[in-house]
Amino acid sequence: MLILTPTRELAIQVAEACQNYARGLKRFSVVPIYGGQAYTTQLKQLKRGAHMVVGTPGRVMDHIRKGTLKLDHIQAIVLDEADEMLRMGFIDDVDWILQHTPKERQTALFSATMPKQIRSVAERHLRNPEIIKIAAKTATADSVKQSYWLVQGMQKLDALTRIFETTQIEAAIIFVRTKTATVELAEKLSARGHSCRPLNGDIDQKQREKTVEQLRRGKIDILVATDVAARGLDVPRISHVINYDIPYDTEAYVHRIGRTGRAGKTGEAILFVAPRERRLLRSIENSTKQRIEPLQLPSIKDVNQQRVERFKESITNTLADEDISLFAKIIEEYQTETETPVEQIAAALAKLSQGKEPLFLTEKPFKKKEFNSDKERDQGRGRERSRDRDKDRDRDRGRNSSPRRLKNKPDVNSERYRIEVGHRHGAKPGQIVGAIANEADINSSYIGEINIYDDYSTVDLPSGMPAEVTALLSKTRVCGQRIALKPFNGQGGTEDSPAEASDSKPAPKESTAATESTGPKSFNPKNRASIKKNKGKPKRNRDNPAHAEPPKKEFLDQEKTL
Repeated sequence: MLILTPTRELAIQVAEACQNYARGLKRFSVVPIYGGQAYTTQLKQLKRGAHMVVGTPGRVMDHIRKGTLKLDHIQAIVLDEADEMLRMGFIDDVDWILQHTPKERQTALFSATMPKQIRSVAERHLRNPEIIKIAAKTATADSVKQSYWLVQGMQKLDALTRIFETTQIEAAIIFVRTKTATVELAEKLSARGHSCRPLNGDIDQKQREKTVEQLRRGKIDILVATDVAARGLDVPRISHVINYDIPYDTEAYVHRIGRTGRAGKTGEAILFVAPRERRLLRSIENSTKQRIEPLQLPSIKDVNQQRVERFKESITNTLADEDISLFAKIIEEYQTETETPVEQIAAALAKLSQGKEPLFLTEKPFKKKEFNSDKERDQGRGRERSRDRDKDRDRDRGRNSSPRRLKNKPDVNSERYRIEVGHRHGAKPGQIVGAIANEADINSSYIGEINIYDDYSTVDLPSGMPAEVTALLSKTRVCGQRIALKPFNGQGGTEDSPAEASDSKPAPKESTAATESTGPKSFNPKNRASIKKNKGKPKRNRDNPAHAEPPKKEFLDQEKTL
């Protein structure tokens, strides 16, 4: 039998499960093969022979081409999570592998959804298949308690810290959207005293397996992961799943919270939702047919009370389990020499043990923007007026009257972006979709219309994407070209640039005289020579007649011509 899975983690999990199911069969052999593992190990196992091979499409194809995996005697083949293989771009590889298997075989295909590409594979490679649909009232397990916190005023990291300090958590997975975010958040949590590791596709496979094993054995308690990296992860001690970044895809949410509440245990899933992401929250509730209750974030008083309790508990444990006779003698000597009360000595030692980190959490008041000078205030008002003009301009274009919707997700508003790659660079729609989906971990169904021009392209993406996601995508490369993703203004430019074509230069500011005329070319007196000549001289006040500049000869000639 051959079993194909979309990810390495799932291949390992399936192989372990099949070995467990077959424990009553003597000399039954299961071999997992996947990318990131040394070929030599896999070659030795395959050379000995196997009853069952579980693998990812890429590595299975490699072995077929090398002749180290022969499928002549395959009796059955299983395609596990076919829709995920489609999303990750493996469906053509699966088709190729199936063409190299005997026609006389049993085939099973498992898929949470049945898009037309998966249905096409089934029609080509399955003969008279029986279709089994599993109907469920909810797409999420009843053993998982779900809640959300509406992000307001406070950073998500601070909110996460409060939850960890006041909640009994055995182990947790925190889901973020990007690979970079896994490393950054893991470092910040580690700095706050949590045993935490990142898990993403860029980490070496051997290290990923080691990290998962450490979580399983209790050596670490928190993983910060992307959707793909955590696919197929099965660790029974995971008590909490925290969606630090809300997923754009409902199926991704279901898979995420499925990491907890396993093997008869209960679990808890917490979702962080920004105000602009409420539509995604409603979409998740509608799809799962479950209401997600709002979460009351622990107060500072609750956090400080927990810290005091833990401090007292550490004293009790030390008195019970540690030999403190040597230190007791030193303290007794110090107390005799200095006649310092024992309570003060104990308090001083507690202060030393606490270090620079304060014992109590303090409230960080939210302050409005304060200006240090009249100039800053005027600049701030200028920016507000500029934003108002932009809104008026958008309203005139009709962009705000009827929001654009994603073609494959009509309930999701979209925004059009410009990327600096086009026909000239050899860009194709599939390359753009693949780069965005892989780098930002966005389901391809949330990538809308793509238009490719000579020097640039436009792409529709979900509205309200976090700044860190757009910043990450700006650095993404397609055809070796950095795409520099920016909002598109509908006229060949971006919101941050004039609406001219991409290779045109902004027009210079015209003088007052020039704007009143319609001459062929306006004269700009502020040339380089005049700037050098006037350097160091006080600036003229154009509004004061006494300071007005005399008319230039060129202006007089131009007026005569007109």
